[in-house]
Amino acid sequence: MRKIDLLPEPLTVSRFSEFGDVISTNGDSYPINGGTTQRFHRQATVECNDGEAIISVFQAQPRRLPMKITMMERHPLGSQAFLPCDDQAYLVLVCLGDDVPNPDTLRLFHVQGQGINYHAGTWHFPLLSLETVRNFWVVDRIGNGNNLDEKTFSDDVEIIISEHRDHSE
Repeated sequence: MRKIDLLPEPLTVSRFSEFGDVISTNGDSYPINGGTTQRFHRQATVECNDGEAIISVFQAQPRRLPMKITMMERHPLGSQAFLPCDDQAYLVLVCLGDDVPNPDTLRLFHVQGQGINYHAGTWHFPLLSLETVRNFWVVDRIGNGNNLDEKTFSDDVEIIISEHRDHSE
């Protein structure tokens, strides 16, 4: 059996670009509303195909590490953005793959003070809140067609998210 032990890496725009968008107050901005508000414009693009964009709140239960990963999911018909309602850290697990997730491309990101937007079709693990119940604003697609694929990894690979907490570069 092959073992993949995942350690989180800091989330940056360049590291996450093949999976989606980073949503934050970093980068280009300009003043609006008579100079009383700073606009960080077009942080992500909502992909909906023939559906509609909706906003929901997801309440994520905390996960305990180390944690075994057995599956991934994706939304082939639309993007999915997660915007935390607080500044607590959470983890984002993604990978590449066409019809099935490729465990050799797994990336684990430590996220704090940022939101993320998965591109349509990006394989990801469900919310990984740490230590406490967390609320996230979620922008995603609703409409006709199956917009959820879930795939389980084969039994010949063991994927573990470690307890290691050093998130430095």
